Order: sequence, then structure tokens, then C-alpha cells
Amino acid sequence: MGIEIAAKYARFAAAGLLKAGLTNAIVVHADVLRVFAEVLPDCSLAAVHVYFPDPWWKKRHRRRRVMREEFVRDVERTLVAGGSLHFWTDVEEYFQTTLELLARTTSLVGPLDMPEQTPQHDMDYRTHFERRVRQSQARIYRAEFKKPCS
Repeated sequence: MGIEIAAKYARFAAAGLLKAGLTNAIVVHADVLRVFAEVLPDCSLAAVHVYFPDPWWKKRHRRRRVMREEFVRDVERTLVAGGSLHFWTDVEEYFQTTLELLARTTSLVGPLDMPEQTPQHDMDYRTHFERRVRQSQARIYRAEFKKPCS
């Protein structure tokens, strides 16, 4: 399940699923914060992937970031034991702030080592942002965290 707040991008992703004939996925046009807080039950997800969220550059706007205390607690709550959180960004400050936030507010184990995979070709990417960042030869900060099994 993909959750996208922008209707334009949700439609684009859904059209891509349809075009590829993928029937085991769905795109939801919604606010991910509300879906996690109000819809998803405890221990219901094997993995959560957060790729290149808006960094909200200005300090006064950082409260709008998706990687904030309430959300990471909901991620931890909704993950099954052994489930994983993947977080990718091209903004080092956002990455470091998120690592500190996760260490301070959750019991998730990590960041786990994520070796860089060499792309096989120019279209070998997971998101549009990853491709753009890769073409500019900027660094992508990646982290994986696991929910303890106990």
C-alpha cells in the first residue's frame, strides 16, 4: 500500500500499477499521519518505507515533517515483531535529526548497515527523487531499523 497526500502523484502511481498489471498493490490518496494514527491497527505491517519526504527547510516549518515523534511512535506500534522501517533522504540534516528522534522515542534497533547497491542502468531506481539525486551524483542517506522480536 502506498500512501500519497498529493492527488496528482497518487493518480500517477495508481496508473503505473494499472499499466504494469500489478494487482497486489494499492495507492491511497490520504495524509499518512492520519492513516497511521487513526486507521492502521497495532502489529499490522511487515515494513514501512519512507523515501525522500519533504524536508521543510525552514526551521519554523519543521513541525510539518513526516518524521516526527507522533509518526515514528505510530510506525513502531504498527510494525510486527521483526518488522522494518526504511528511511531514505538526500538531506543530511533531516537524516541525522531522524536518527536522533528514533533513538530517543522508539525501541527500534538501528540504524542497520545498508550497503549501497550499484544501479544496473539509468532506470534502476525506486523513486523519481532517487533517480534525480543519483544523476546529480549527490549522496543518498539510507537507514533501516527493526522492531525487536520480544
